Amino acid sequence: MLAEHLLAVSIHDFESMKSLGQKAIMQLPEEGFQWSPEPESNSIAVIINHLSGNMISRWTDFLTTDGEKATRDRDTEFELSHASLQELLDRREAGWTVLLDTLRSLKAEDLMATIRIRGEAHTVVQAIHRQISHYGYHVGQIVYIAKAYRSEKWETLSIAKGKSGSFNAQKHKSAAAAESFEQK
Repeated sequence: MLAEHLLAVSIHDFESMKSLGQKAIMQLPEEGFQWSPEPESNSIAVIINHLSGNMISRWTDFLTTDGEKATRDRDTEFELSHASLQELLDRREAGWTVLLDTLRSLKAEDLMATIRIRGEAHTVVQAIHRQISHYGYHVGQIVYIAKAYRSEKWETLSIAKGKSGSFNAQKHKSAAAAESFEQK
């Protein structure tokens, strides 16, 4: 029961990250994917390349091979990308598909299995949490860069400034209504 819950929550967390990144990049024109706030920062295109490369490497043959595949060239993921917008979006989707399909294929008994990343042993639970942290970091970068690029045209993806009170009141009202409905 706990193992199934952990897998379901992990899948939900990854799906939420994917959605958040999608909402950020959907606000950008094509040239926004190549923009970075300063010369030493990565563009969203570079971050997409890195995330996709990492996801495909880590989650392909997840239980049976090292998560750092010999076919991965991590350093090139950080080079300026001249890919088209569609190529970037296809790479992004390919990475998320491998990750989510792999997680959905896992069984409760797999969670304590040992896998390797760069030769280092991890339980499946450790590997999942390692990647939740890693991907959350990079999705946060995507949101920040998209927001900086859009500036005053940015449409918030969370609670708008100065709106926490009304947001919380609405959440409590919705929760109370759901409880009332369930009791009937």
